[in-house]
Formats: sequence, structure tokens, C-alpha cells
Amino acid sequence: MKSFARIISPACFALAALSALASAPAQAQSADISFFLTSNGIGNGGNLGGLAGADNHCQTLAQAAGAGGKTWRAYLSTQAADGTPAVNARDRIGKGPWKNAKGAVVAKDVAELHGANGLTKQSALSEKGEVINGRGDTPNRHDVLTGSQPDGSAFAAGEDRTCKNWTSSTQGAAMVGHSDRMGLRDDEASKSWNSSHPSRGPDGGCSQADLKSTGGDGLFYCFAAN
Repeated sequence: MKSFARIISPACFALAALSALASAPAQAQSADISFFLTSNGIGNGGNLGGLAGADNHCQTLAQAAGAGGKTWRAYLSTQAADGTPAVNARDRIGKGPWKNAKGAVVAKDVAELHGANGLTKQSALSEKGEVINGRGDTPNRHDVLTGSQPDGSAFAAGEDRTCKNWTSSTQGAAMVGHSDRMGLRDDEASKSWNSSHPSRGPDGGCSQADLKSTGGDGLFYCFAAN
């Protein structure tokens, strides 16, 4: 019996180690991850619970991926309303540089992010290190909520571009970018990662069904602000 125990002990130890790894939470591909495209949305169209709700979603996904030790912010702008000033997405994400889950730098600073950045379908990865479906895939999920102009600033008050500052799942519209840098035309808007076109649809423009109808899923970008 002692001899048999000596034989099986190493195997048992290996199995126990594998079991522990399997039950551990999914870890980010890179400990330095500081940027990702959400693998899933909140599920309520453009109603994200405001900026706070969106930031919390970023933090929750990062935590599940083993990168919860940073302060995560959603790349979203809001418009001035009811005496509250606008918020620019570019002002809430820190200074950079930002790396995806594979450790690749997508932008070294805010200026590069809004210029010649390294964002492509292959680099705009989820917190799990996965490529998000784009144009030509089924379903297409490349429409990313931003509510922003190409330079990362908010739109002027008036025509809604933020689903009522991320509180509406019916009326309004949200400006979206294309995570795969592809669209129906070969123009700058179609290739824009953060400002391609407003959402639209029969439910009013901000429902989950409306977002899906034009190639989205309520996804948004998350950046580590520290």
C-alpha cells in the first residue's frame, strides 16, 4: 500500500493543481492591461446607468479578468443638460500609454489615441483577450458606444448623441465608433474607432434591439485611468 501511495501521489498532486487552475477566475492575458473593449454590454441598450454605471461595468469586467487593481473608466462623453456641464471622453481616461490584453500598446497618450493610434479589429480586444466580431462576422458587433466627436470631445447640447447621457433605452441616439475600422463606405467616418454614425431604429434609437440592428451590442471601450 505504501508503494502504491508513493506512485499515485504525484499524479494526485498534478490533478489537484489543474483543478485549482480551472476553478480560478479568468486572468487577463497581460498583467499590464490598461485598455479593452467590453466583451458584453450592460444589456439595456443606451441606458448604462449614466457614466457611473458604465464605469462600474468596466471595473467589474476588469476584476473578473484579474485586472481590478486599477481605476477603470468608460470612454464615453456626456452632453450639457439641466445646468450640468458636458464631459469629454478624452478627459476621463488618464494619460496613457494603454495596452490591450496581449500587451500591445494601442496608444501612448491621448494625442496619439485621437490621431494615428494602433486600434484595429485585432488589437481592440476584450478584457479576455478576444477579438470582437466586426463587419462580415455574424453577428456584427463593431458599433461601439462613445457619444463623442472624433477628437474625443462631447457634442454640443441639443441633438442627442448620448442616449440622454446614457440613461435612455428608447428615445434618443448615441454616436458610435467602429472597432474594426470598417463600414459601408471607404471614408473617414466608416473607419473611425470612436465617431462613425448615430444609432437609430424603430424603438427610438437607444434600445438593445436598435443597437443590434445596425451592427452593435451596447459595447464600449474601457481605459485604466491610473
